[in-house]
Amino acid sequence: MSAVVEVRFKGNRKAYFTWEEEAALGVGDPVVVTVERGQDLGHVSALGDVAERKCDIACAGCAAGEAPAPTGRITRRASSEEARLGGELRKAEEDVRRKVIERVRTHGLLMKVSDAEWQWDRKKLTIYFTAEKRVDFRALVRDLAALFRTRIELRQIGARDEAKRLNGVGRCGREYCCSSWLPELRPVSLSLAKDQRLSLNPSQISGGCGRLLCCLRYEHDFYVASRKRFPKEGKTVRTAMGVERVQAVDIFRERILLRAEDGAIRAVTLVQLKEETAAAPTEPAVPKPPSTLVTFDEGSLTVTPEQAVDAVSPKPAPKRRRRRGRRGRGRKSGETPESPPDAGPRDDA
Repeated sequence: MSAVVEVRFKGNRKAYFTWEEEAALGVGDPVVVTVERGQDLGHVSALGDVAERKCDIACAGCAAGEAPAPTGRITRRASSEEARLGGELRKAEEDVRRKVIERVRTHGLLMKVSDAEWQWDRKKLTIYFTAEKRVDFRALVRDLAALFRTRIELRQIGARDEAKRLNGVGRCGREYCCSSWLPELRPVSLSLAKDQRLSLNPSQISGGCGRLLCCLRYEHDFYVASRKRFPKEGKTVRTAMGVERVQAVDIFRERILLRAEDGAIRAVTLVQLKEETAAAPTEPAVPKPPSTLVTFDEGSLTVTPEQAVDAVSPKPAPKRRRRRGRRGRGRKSGETPESPPDAGPRDDA
């Protein structure tokens, strides 16, 4: 029965293969795997059930109910000589990257070459780069293919993927999470920092890649769930001391800072606030005024039904009179209208 094996390559790149031999593999063993158009060399990073669960997570695009299929199979366990050749290729890749950078400058392309990776059988050379805009590198590919005499693949990656490949040490003093244990890179938004009341200064909440820290997601659910137990900042509450406004909330010490109407500030615990709000006297309900007020003449002591109906019934809107145009609108001020032309003698009789 074939088993699923997770194999890692340079730059934390990983893939899943099947192992059909009876001899057991161990974590860290070098193996030769079958890939597209050749063979590659990597190291075993997970076996058995662990590899199958990680494969399920990595294969997020599979249909529901469909088992994820590994990309290839493991050909054999690598010998010491094959592992030595793989190490020599890793050392030569830095020189390859420098040559690619020179050719990029020659072609005048706006791209940053991050890394270069040889396939173990030297039948393929993958160049990883970052760029802010779309880059037309067709001429560059032809130039590199003539230089290295192999198949060239240029792959554009983002800032987070670049940090994952190159690795490094974060501000916490430990290896990047994306390079060590984080299985996938999930998006991180600025709202995560706002919910945790962190400083919105980009230099304090950004990682080595220049993007927001991946660890902002780790405790976000805890902050959201904890703040639901506390009143919102700025809310007015009625306690034994009167009406007070919530100034700040400390979810770790479970304390709330209250400000009274006279400006006095005090800190109470969450339990104490609930007890005070439960024991605080409630304000008497003030009846709401009717939507329409009916008034009558104070001198009248009796109200007839006709007067009541007339007071509450809506009055018709007054009709707007249509203005007639003034005669002689175009005359200047001070002019008198001309007399009509003589129409002949008129008989008054």
